[in-house]
Amino acid sequence: MRHTPRYLMTDPVEVKRLIRGNPWATFVSPTTTGLIASHYPALLVEDEDDIVIASHFGRPDEQLHELGRHEILVIIQGPHDYVSPSLYAPGDLVPTWNHVTAHLYGIPEILSEEENYAMLTRLTDHFEDHRAHGRHLSEDEEGTRRAAKGTVGLRMRVARFDARAKLSQNKSPEVRERITAQFTETNAALAAEMRRVGEAPR
Repeated sequence: MRHTPRYLMTDPVEVKRLIRGNPWATFVSPTTTGLIASHYPALLVEDEDDIVIASHFGRPDEQLHELGRHEILVIIQGPHDYVSPSLYAPGDLVPTWNHVTAHLYGIPEILSEEENYAMLTRLTDHFEDHRAHGRHLSEDEEGTRRAAKGTVGLRMRVARFDARAKLSQNKSPEVRERITAQFTETNAALAAEMRRVGEAPR
C-alpha cells in the first residue's frame, strides 16, 4: 500500500479486530506461472498471541496457488467508501476514498484431513451459532466429512502486516464530523470506524 504514515495501523489488536469483523478475504499467491488470486473466509484463531488465521481452499485451487510453497498475501478489506469534496471547506476540491485495510503476509501451513474438518466445523459454528435456526456440520458428520474432502485447509501465522485506517484524519474536526454524519446515514460501519479514530488518543 501507499506509504502514508498518518494512516498507519500498527497495533496487532486492531488488525485482529479488523479480521474478526471482516472475514471475507482475498488470497494472492506469486506462483511460478504468475499471480493467482482467490477469495475465501479467513477465521481469526483466537487462542494465539500472534495474528493467526485459518481458512480453506476448494480443490484444485490449492494447486494453482502452489499453497504452502511460498509466502502469500491475504488482503482484509474493512469498511470503505467515496468521500465527496462537497463535504469539505470551500475551495477544497479533491475527493478521496476512506478505508480500513490490512495486508497480511505469511507462509501457510497445510492442515491434515482431520485438522481441516475441525477448522471447517469452527468456521461453520462461527457463522451459525448466532442464527435462530443455525445448522452445524455435526448434524451429518458422515456427509459433511465427504464434502470436506473437496477442500484443503490452511493455517497461517502472520509474519508481518501492512495496515491502514485512512479516515479523513487530515481534515479539520468540523469537516470530519460532516463526513462522519454523512456516513452514519449511508455507511454505518465506516462512520463507526471514523468515530473510533476520532476518540483515540493522539
